[in-house]
Amino acid sequence: MNPTPSRERICLLTGGGYPYRRDALGGWCRTLVEGLHRFHFELLTVTDRELPSAPAYPLPANVGSARAIALGREPARFERRRAQLPDGAVDAVAELCHGLLDDAGADRFAGGLRWIADLAGNRPSPLSRLPLADKLLDAWRGRPEAVPGQEPPAPKLSVRDARTAATLLRHALRALAVPVPEAALVHCVGGTTALLAALSGRWRSGTPLLLTEARAPVTRQRPGEERLSPAVRLILRRFRAAVAHAGYAEAQLIAPLSAYHHDRALARGAQPARLVPVPAGVDPQEYPGAAEPDAPPTVVWAGSGGPDSGLTLVLDAFTEVAAALPGAVLHLVGVTAKHEEHCADRIELTGLGRAVRLHPLPADPRERFTVGQVVAHVPGPSDPPYRLAEAMMSGRPVVAVDIGPAGETLGDTGVVVPAGDPSELAAAIVGLLRETPRRRALGDAARQRALDHFTVNRVVRVYSALYTDLAAPPPAPAFELALAVPAPRTPMPATLRWLTRED
Repeated sequence: MNPTPSRERICLLTGGGYPYRRDALGGWCRTLVEGLHRFHFELLTVTDRELPSAPAYPLPANVGSARAIALGREPARFERRRAQLPDGAVDAVAELCHGLLDDAGADRFAGGLRWIADLAGNRPSPLSRLPLADKLLDAWRGRPEAVPGQEPPAPKLSVRDARTAATLLRHALRALAVPVPEAALVHCVGGTTALLAALSGRWRSGTPLLLTEARAPVTRQRPGEERLSPAVRLILRRFRAAVAHAGYAEAQLIAPLSAYHHDRALARGAQPARLVPVPAGVDPQEYPGAAEPDAPPTVVWAGSGGPDSGLTLVLDAFTEVAAALPGAVLHLVGVTAKHEEHCADRIELTGLGRAVRLHPLPADPRERFTVGQVVAHVPGPSDPPYRLAEAMMSGRPVVAVDIGPAGETLGDTGVVVPAGDPSELAAAIVGLLRETPRRRALGDAARQRALDHFTVNRVVRVYSALYTDLAAPPPAPAFELALAVPAPRTPMPATLRWLTRED
């Protein structure tokens, strides 16, 4: 029997993802929405890309609305200077910039950000006229000198760099003006853009915030940022970290996907009592597994195929695999239409020819990994770990680069190699392709580990408890006698009850 339908409305807020984009994170969101059919969802995605024409996934009946909002471009300079800034705007920017560049300035940054979020709701919005460049320069000059031998000196921030950083920050802050649908709970899944919109909505309405820490960032700049100066890149890194810190401080509960995400959240100021680990989960029926192909030796990699997707490392490693095992084949599955041309260009440069085969989206989950004998898990720098759980559920042995939660997810059912070393990756893949008994034993063990720990049923059950605890209406006011010793109140919802039970 289905549970009683709930009247709670959940705003699922993502950064350019579900339901408009087919990727690992979009698939996870889809599973959550379809599994939690007793809740009503308002879907909102905020993006700085071109607006999608239509959802990439069919919307289930419990979705009330789906909206995609693109962050607009900055107006021309003469338009920015026409109107007077509201009272307090300059002070808000000063607080944000000084808090951004001060190692102990998290509270100042959050205070300035909240102030700017209040201003962003005005019409016309003053965001385009905020004096970010001037205040960045002031804050940069006020930074303490580096201690010799302890940390590298800060790079120089020129006036041009300050203006570049101000333009990029101003664009990011436009997410604060995004209207968030009325809901009993905002569930934010995504990066900085989505979190800025979620924070602004929380500060305006007081709606509870649930934050899913889904990505596994590494110390690399994003695509296109390599051309920026060191000072601008430093400002952007600090801005993203400061927004994450503000999100951890405001969220009622944070649901990290792994111990890796859990530790990152703690390092950025999250309170341990608010952390509820919820590992990734996949549907065993969608990934039932199949007997491996007999020949030739085959490797599978799943990813978007974009410039920052891990594709280069995979192709470099497979060049060595093909040299050691002539006739070996590499399947690239899940490549997006946007990146097919980039993939084809990269393959041509390797000279591998037909040894590499493209499988564009949408790809049948049943065949995504079973076309190969070994899976190479080489994620992009901010990819969530769902592909790894999918490969394990498919019953294939995995060679994973040591990024994010790969090691803890695989346990002893796969092989982990150092990140950034194609030769180590190639050697591990060749070893499994040559050792059939070991390869098959690892594949069976990986599927069993996924069945034990990474099922979608567990994810849905836990999030149902989280939603119920956070989105439930407050109890009706009770009339009681004034007591000399007030009755104790539980400061946190009873969310952790499920942690005491095993699946």
